[in-house]
Amino acid sequence: MNIFGYNFRPKIWSLAVTIIFVVVFVQLGEWQLSRAEEKDLRQHQLDELSNQQLVSVPPTLVELEDLLYRRVDVHGVYLPDETIYLDNKIHQGVAGYHIITPIKLSQGDMHVLINRGWVATGSDRSILPIIPDVDGEVVVTGFVVPPTQKSLELSDHNIAGSVWGTLYIDQYQEISGLTLQPILIQQQDILDDGLIRQWGRLDSGSDKNLGYAMQWYSFALLSVIIFLVLNVKRNRSEKS
Repeated sequence: MNIFGYNFRPKIWSLAVTIIFVVVFVQLGEWQLSRAEEKDLRQHQLDELSNQQLVSVPPTLVELEDLLYRRVDVHGVYLPDETIYLDNKIHQGVAGYHIITPIKLSQGDMHVLINRGWVATGSDRSILPIIPDVDGEVVVTGFVVPPTQKSLELSDHNIAGSVWGTLYIDQYQEISGLTLQPILIQQQDILDDGLIRQWGRLDSGSDKNLGYAMQWYSFALLSVIIFLVLNVKRNRSEKS
């Protein structure tokens, strides 16, 4: 094929390979777009759950899925001696801890873990920040999140006294001997206790999938460009 002094005579194998690459890259891009749509739909559902009526955590065992991302309240008494410091939590570029304290529910023997908020580590990590105790019966309001909380672990030792690198509820239950609901509550109450509770909105993560989709589409376009560059050549008569 001769177009404006250029020859376009691609080989069959190069055309076939290019078509395969383009089809695969486009399909991968479409798959990433579908994943982004799924995540946005899930985020919408989570937003609806968080706006539903306040639910009180019962003294009987619940299922995590029944309360996940719901706004709840808890009536009971804090057990400060069972507090742990969840390490390597960053707030506005500053390293700190999330303070996890269990509450014994007013009725029965069930307990609930409360993430009371963030506090800075301080200049000397060997000295833990002092967290004010809360005496007597309290009512804590917050959102239910999965009880497993992972941090950046700088060593193989997950537990060092009250400082934990990662919170696993089964492990905490075994060490403390407490009977726990399979949930963790991020406290939302406004209190003058020195703890910061700026949890922010859960991110669906769809932006990452959209970025991946654009990459795959770019690869498809690049495949076509490479194919054209390698197979379009000027006629010798035009060169001379």
